Amino acid sequence: MPLYEHVFLARQDLAQAQVDALAENATNIITENGGKIAKTETWGLRGLAYRIAKNRKAHYVMLDIDAPAAAVAELERQTGINEDIIRFMTIRVDAHEEGPSAMMRRSERDRERGGRDDRGPRGDDRGDRGPRGDRPDRAPREEMGA
Repeated sequence: MPLYEHVFLARQDLAQAQVDALAENATNIITENGGKIAKTETWGLRGLAYRIAKNRKAHYVMLDIDAPAAAVAELERQTGINEDIIRFMTIRVDAHEEGPSAMMRRSERDRERGGRDDRGPRGDDRGDRGPRGDRPDRAPREEMGA
C-alpha cells in the first residue's frame, strides 16, 4: 500500500483532549477503510505565520499512514467537513521517517538547551553583555550650554 503523511491544524481554542479525539477519529477512518496508522505525533499549540479564520495559533498533529488511496480520500473528505480543523495537507512519501520527526527533534533540542533558541532574555541576538562598568563623569546640563 502507498505511504502518506497527513498533517492537520486544529483550532487554538480546543482542549488537548479534543485534539486527541480528532486524531483518534482520523485513525478510525483509516482503519475502517483498510489502512493503518504507523505513527501519530502531536506537535502541540504553535503560532501561525499568518492568521487563518481568526486563529493566530493552532494545534498541529501529524499522522504517518499506510493505506489505499480511497481511505486517504475519505479522510480528506471528512477532514474538510470538520469545522474544528482549519487546514490539512496530505502528501505521498516513499518511506516513513524512522524515529521522531524533525519537529519533535527540534522541540527536544530546545528543551535540552533550556529555551526556544539562542536569543537573549529580551528576544534579540545580543545575549548577555556583562556589566557596564563605571561611566565617566558628565558635566551638568547647565555647563553644556543647554
